[in-house]
Amino acid sequence: MATQAGAILEDYSVRPEVTRGQRYWRALAGFVRYKPMGAICGAIVIILVVMAIFPGLFATHSPQDRAGITNEFRLQSPSGEHWFGTDNLGRDLYSRIVYGARTSIVIGFGIVVLSQGVALLIGLLSGYVGGWFDTIFQRIIDVGIALPGLIFIILVVVSLQQIPVTPRIILSLGALIALSSSRVIRGSAIAAKQNVYVEAARVLGANDVRIMARHVLPNLMAVVIVSASIQVGRAILIEASLSFLGYGVPPPTPSWGWMVNEAREFLARAPHMAIFPGLAIFVVVYSFNMFGDALRDVLDPRMRGTR
Repeated sequence: MATQAGAILEDYSVRPEVTRGQRYWRALAGFVRYKPMGAICGAIVIILVVMAIFPGLFATHSPQDRAGITNEFRLQSPSGEHWFGTDNLGRDLYSRIVYGARTSIVIGFGIVVLSQGVALLIGLLSGYVGGWFDTIFQRIIDVGIALPGLIFIILVVVSLQQIPVTPRIILSLGALIALSSSRVIRGSAIAAKQNVYVEAARVLGANDVRIMARHVLPNLMAVVIVSASIQVGRAILIEASLSFLGYGVPPPTPSWGWMVNEAREFLARAPHMAIFPGLAIFVVVYSFNMFGDALRDVLDPRMRGTR
């Protein structure tokens, strides 16, 4: 028995130590193996981000370059020169969709950073402190959630004319999403503070700030990451809806929602003007949602056994 135990210990002693980089690669390989759809959608998200940062690498024309002022260059069908065709002004539709990704990413990520930051602060404090503090915040959140979302966003966008339109959209939609997200984070905070190690830290003399920062907050990050990945798709969809209604980023800045708006008058003659921007919105929103679902299954301990 002693010889066998010594052999086991010797075997472990000669095994190479697994580095952090190797653990990351193994985790990535496991994610691709068990969540292939999530991995594919994650790759699409990465491509979208790179496209938003470096649109010139993907675009074949300038988004504002008009191919001509005669009818010959307007409303052209997809071809080798113009992959997605041209719009009613002779502009290359593919290049405008590529540059429109920047608008969607800036607004979508801006909304998520603002909303998740505010939601994390409110949810953490409300869930941990509890009592009258929690009651007051939850009644305020109830009022905010009861507001008609799209009407509230349009009201803010129209009212704050002295602020550029992009920050207006980020502020209004970020505040709206923060209210609903804070409820989820609050529930996780309430569950985290019931753990034994939190009580042990309190018995050892740790104050509330230290307990929240060292023991409760790390348990909330998985919820925040998953919520953020899903909310990006929602934010992009709402931004496209606002642009379609005429309250989003004004032309000539490329915007997918505004492209669909412009295509309404040409659906019979040039359906590609609506098909390709609408398809871009669908693919991006679907990719963010599926990637967020896959992250939830991986990061949530209760879902790790699922496939």
